[in-house]
Amino acid sequence: MENPNENQPHRHFIIYKPYGYLSQFANNDISKHKKKLLGEFYQFPEKLMAIGRLDEKSEGLLLLTTDGNMSELVRSSNVEKEYFAEVDGDITPEAIESLKNGVEIGFGGIKYNTKPCRVFKLT
Repeated sequence: MENPNENQPHRHFIIYKPYGYLSQFANNDISKHKKKLLGEFYQFPEKLMAIGRLDEKSEGLLLLTTDGNMSELVRSSNVEKEYFAEVDGDITPEAIESLKNGVEIGFGGIKYNTKPCRVFKLT
C-alpha cells in the first residue's frame, strides 16, 4: 500500500521554545502531571521532530523538521552550534577552563562527557 504522504515535500520550522515547555509534540508519559508541549502552539505536520532539544527549563531557538536526514546533518559535528548560558553568580576562570576541556554530565543515571569547545564570558 502506498503512503499518501510519501511524496509530500519535507517541512521545516524555526520556533522560539519558551521556558517551561518540553521539546516534544505528544505526551507519552502516563503520569498525571500535565506537561506543556510544543504541539500546543500550532497544528504541526505528522512525523515532525525537533533537531536536538532544549530542556524544559531552557528557552531559545529550536529547529523542527520532517526530514530525518536534515536532522542528522544539523546535529552532526559538521554544523557549528553556539549556545548562551545564564548562570547564577559569577563564573570562575577555572569553570570556564573546565567547560573548554569538556565536563561530565548525567542524564537518566548515565554519565556523558561533553566535547571540548570554545567558551568565553560575555561582559
